[in-house]
Amino acid sequence: MKDGELDSVDKQILYHLQQDARGISSSEIADRLDLSPSTIRTRLNKLEDSGIVRGYHIDIDYELAGYPLYTKIICTAPVPDRDTLADRAQEIHGVTAVREVMTGKRNVYVNAIGESHDDLNRIAGELDELGLDVVDEQLVRSEHVCPYHGFLEADESLDTEAAEADE
Repeated sequence: MKDGELDSVDKQILYHLQQDARGISSSEIADRLDLSPSTIRTRLNKLEDSGIVRGYHIDIDYELAGYPLYTKIICTAPVPDRDTLADRAQEIHGVTAVREVMTGKRNVYVNAIGESHDDLNRIAGELDELGLDVVDEQLVRSEHVCPYHGFLEADESLDTEAAEADE
């Protein structure tokens, strides 16, 4: 499997996993796609081995878990150090995600949680000590994650392929 060369079945598998990776089985996906569970497991193994599926992540409501403050901290890193600084930022207590951005001065985005504003100030200070220049902080009310609906187009092409095979 080459990068970007997913067929309609692979895309459908990804779509169903995005909806509920923990709650759906390969048998359930197989039933929905009218394929065998072993076919789904084989394809899923290939998606994992190729690095397309990198893991199965939990979606936590941090507020309900006792961390009512959720912030996005936008930083600038010197381009040669961006990768290293982003890796080191992940080690800071309270950081939940780090994104490297390829364009502009605002090139490292950090998600962080805390129980108080002091927690968020500490995190921003530690990012600064690493060598990241904090240029903006956004307190987030809520964040919603959803599956990529573009994979649904694969369902339409799957139906078309099945119809053509019947002719």
